[in-house]
Amino acid sequence: MQLDLNLLTALDALLEEGSVAGAAERLHVTAPAMSRSLGRIRKATGDQILVRTGRSMVPTTRALAMRAQVHALVQQAHHLLSAQQELELASLDRVFTVRWHDALTAACGTALITAVHRRAPGVRLRLSAEPGTDDAELRRGEVDLESSSAPPALPDIRHRLVGSDRLVVAVRPGHPLTEDPLSIERYAAAEHLTVSRRGSLRDPIDDALTTRGLERRVVAAGPTAAFALQLAHDTDLVVTVPNAVTRAARDQLGLATLPLPLPLPEVPLYLLWHQRYDDDRAHTWLRDLATETVQALFAPPTASQQPLTDPTGR
Repeated sequence: MQLDLNLLTALDALLEEGSVAGAAERLHVTAPAMSRSLGRIRKATGDQILVRTGRSMVPTTRALAMRAQVHALVQQAHHLLSAQQELELASLDRVFTVRWHDALTAACGTALITAVHRRAPGVRLRLSAEPGTDDAELRRGEVDLESSSAPPALPDIRHRLVGSDRLVVAVRPGHPLTEDPLSIERYAAAEHLTVSRRGSLRDPIDDALTTRGLERRVVAAGPTAAFALQLAHDTDLVVTVPNAVTRAARDQLGLATLPLPLPLPEVPLYLLWHQRYDDDRAHTWLRDLATETVQALFAPPTASQQPLTDPTGR
């Protein structure tokens, strides 16, 4: 059976006002139009709804029984179809899944969780490990916000550039590479470690060296930046990492930081989400807060944050 849901609005007004004229005035329609709506409601329900008693009209027993439910349905429909209301963070109850690169999670995951919990205590965050690019999970709604070093290829995946990071070289304190200015030849001659979830022993640095007739020896691949930095601390292996997102981890380990003697473009950092969340106020709040948190990484470090072992003074 096909129903005209506009009749619910008319029925709600009729039951609230108790008259055709009053309901018509409330909904800004003519009395004859409201009278026709009442006729259609009577036909649909098989009940008179309002019956005349003297000069007034009174609801039938069935109308009285359905009045509260009809009013609730109309209010729910109005809330569903009207413009979104002001976001109430204090009462927001939602779970967000954020999938970031491990170094980014280590660098600002704590700050994001703290900021979210302070402003919206009912919101829970799932910081998911990053298994690789999987736009399907964004499209299925399994991931709310993702980090990437490249803009998405699919038109329904939105993106925002939140910063760019330069590559630096991290080595243990006292490493031979720290004794003199680092040349591209000395850099290539060292033993290296790559950071790769898939265990790749080659990355764009090798391509850049090849164009200059050089080749480096990569002896190991680590699955995360945290592992690679720890290994660089414990051995003579050299690891090349993004500067801002690994700064805190390098400082904590006391690693020496050297400039990369190879002219490479900075690595961009994007936040990605599906277009279904474009007008979602809660999601907008989360991605704005995440943007603010991540961009704090790219602010110039204060003097107190400068690592003592950093030969470059950065």
